[in-house]
Amino acid sequence: MRTKPPHKTAVLNIVALTETRIGAHMPNLQRFRESATLTHLTPPLPAVTTTSQSAMLTGVDASSHGVVGNGWYDRAEAEIKFWKQSNRLVRAPKVWETARERDPSVTCANMFWWFNMYSSADYSVTPRPQYRADGRKIPDCYSEPSELRDQLQRALGNFPLFRFWGPAASIESTRWIADASIRVHEARDPTLTLVYLPHLDYALQKFGPDSVEAKQADTELDAVVGDLLVHFERTNTRVIIVSEYGIEPVTDGVHINRALREAGLARVRIENGRELLDAGASRAFAVADHQIAHVYVRDAADLHTVREVCERTTGVGRVLDESGKRAHGIDHERAGEFVLIAEPGRWFTYYYWRDDDRAPDFARCVDIHRKPGYDPCELFIDPAIGSAKLAIGSRLIRKKLGFRTLMDLIPLDASLVKGSHGRPPSRPELGPLMMTQSGSEAGGGSGGSMPMTGVRDAILGSLFSG
Repeated sequence: MRTKPPHKTAVLNIVALTETRIGAHMPNLQRFRESATLTHLTPPLPAVTTTSQSAMLTGVDASSHGVVGNGWYDRAEAEIKFWKQSNRLVRAPKVWETARERDPSVTCANMFWWFNMYSSADYSVTPRPQYRADGRKIPDCYSEPSELRDQLQRALGNFPLFRFWGPAASIESTRWIADASIRVHEARDPTLTLVYLPHLDYALQKFGPDSVEAKQADTELDAVVGDLLVHFERTNTRVIIVSEYGIEPVTDGVHINRALREAGLARVRIENGRELLDAGASRAFAVADHQIAHVYVRDAADLHTVREVCERTTGVGRVLDESGKRAHGIDHERAGEFVLIAEPGRWFTYYYWRDDDRAPDFARCVDIHRKPGYDPCELFIDPAIGSAKLAIGSRLIRKKLGFRTLMDLIPLDASLVKGSHGRPPSRPELGPLMMTQSGSEAGGGSGGSMPMTGVRDAILGSLFSG
């Protein structure tokens, strides 16, 4: 029987943080680094948000927890599903559940890590916009318990959804999450607090990891982290800092669905002169997710042909079949028949149309659920639009007057994107990391490395050691 209470622990998930980014322009993280143990994390494949987080929180790979990417194809419903939020999609015990088996007193606050709805965490907050019948998308969030949402938004204002993702993404959303996390920690006193801090992700994808804008984002993020570190030190809470992946410079996208369509494998249907990918009718198509793409093949007889198309497509670095998927821990029923890894400096688009005038209406909008793949161009306003402020303002006025209006401001130019992730990092210091304070049992040691699945045991070590 355990007699000593678990030690309060906070896990700060600083997206896209790598060892090479920490320097004098990030004084708070630099000080933490100097007194911490830094361990390089070997990310899962793909090194994307939901797969990385699931690895950290369950301690197993995608072949067990089932999260093969930010989206996948549901073969039974013949639908591509992206950015779903139910925690029940993660088919393995979460770290707080494992901790409760050791000590039932453990409570957990999950602040914006993904798959955060309908979980067994005691407190949770996650983005959840309102989709009105008139076509409006209203910034909002979901919480458990439900009154927590109202308490936080009365104190901090509505969750700034349009600063969380899209052309206006900024430090404002990360600051809101940090402030909300401090309030929940003060009011609810959870044993384990998980905090998601996404700010670096925006600038590094939009402008590139070596850009002036990226360094400015480093500084902005560091100030927010500093406030969190002060709070957690004051409340005698151990801090673990992790990241999901590093971001590498890229030059252009790989249009894998166009290649499959040219080969007569991917099909579209026409609605009002616009083309929609018809996944259920296609012999093969790809679900693009940063530098990884799942290729789904309807009939085994087409496997050889599909593989040949993928292998000869410029920008495809590797084609993983069943044995390759098994070697990378991604052999799960949700995965495609093939998993593609982009060449260095490239990433996969979801684009399948041949003529931009035939692209679906949602292609030029921020629409993370309708697109059959991840679209980093949603971080941009189309440079072909003469006056962006005027274009945005006129559309917002029409919406406020009750007219259904598309916010069709997003470009279809993949070359605008300057950073991506998903591939294994070329060097450990360019990949994800974990930093732990003394007193927690993290393993690895300074300069060492371990699989990202080891983060779960590091969290348990922090809770129950010393």
